[in-house]
Amino acid sequence: VQLVESGGGLVQPGGSLNLSCTVSGEISSEYSMGWYRQAPGKQRELVANHLKDGVILYQDSTKDRVTISRDNAKKTVYLQLSNLKPEDTAVYYCNTRFVLNGGIWSSDYWGQGTSVAVSS
Repeated sequence: VQLVESGGGLVQPGGSLNLSCTVSGEISSEYSMGWYRQAPGKQRELVANHLKDGVILYQDSTKDRVTISRDNAKKTVYLQLSNLKPEDTAVYYCNTRFVLNGGIWSSDYWGQGTSVAVSS
């Protein structure tokens, strides 16, 4: 299972970015896909997660400025970031986990990360 992210970059405060992540390899039809981020010197934290049953979780501090969506046919998840602030600077990681035979969840799979830098 591999995840490939794209869409990061340098943006001015107040700007927007669209990130995308596509999963390749064998996964079941019941899977969650989400985005996490890790700023320098900080722990990795959830940004948004699109669960297998359609429930969406957002981090409270950014939920008014991010939108997660997914295309199941393409096994792709998107993250729209708007009104970006310098504190949004981080490496953004895509994550997926899926239900295995027997109903248990797989391990977490991660992408390599895409950098988002917000600076004037």
